[in-house]
Amino acid sequence: NDPEIVTRISQYELAFRMQSSVPYLMDVSDEPQETLDLYGTSGADGSFAGNCLLARRLAERGVRFVSVCQRVWDHHERIAAGLPAQCREVDQPIAALVRDLKSRGMLEDTLVIWTTEFGRMPFSQGESGRDHNGGTFVTWLAGAGIKPGIVHGQSDEWGWKAQKEIWCYDLHATILHLMGIDHEKLSVRHNGIDRRLTDVHGHVINEILT
Repeated sequence: NDPEIVTRISQYELAFRMQSSVPYLMDVSDEPQETLDLYGTSGADGSFAGNCLLARRLAERGVRFVSVCQRVWDHHERIAAGLPAQCREVDQPIAALVRDLKSRGMLEDTLVIWTTEFGRMPFSQGESGRDHNGGTFVTWLAGAGIKPGIVHGQSDEWGWKAQKEIWCYDLHATILHLMGIDHEKLSVRHNGIDRRLTDVHGHVINEILT
């Protein structure tokens, strides 16, 4: 009855269940062709579209957090060719994921977050690229208490800097709120300051919530 031994056994059992479930997760033969066509994939092929489909299958099986990343996205050069190609690769699958979750009644309690670490400068880098811009960029959210079809905040006319600043701390505070966590109460005392996941900043963006 040692709690550490019980915990260790539970961890091993969880690991086994995770490993044993992978073959069924990756086998998409039970997916109808119309769903594969919706995502634009032949299945679990390692593409962004395939990974979006797997994200839905993970969520169906109770996985709480799923991250899907686009591997090639940085356009310091040849942006005129690279960016449209990336849009074609990601737009259909991510739209399909949202539609698929909604059609299955899963979007009500699933939060989809589409974001990046920065935007792009409104002027060229070198001959054909764009450098990083932390002054303004786009994040969108869907499901789980987010108002549909609204825009909150905007950049200046050049896409150089946000006119109404919404910080990453605010985004994190809002995500925690949607998970039922008050970010101001989730803190650790460090060097005389109550440090939070939102540092010492952030507020819930109530304007985007239903």
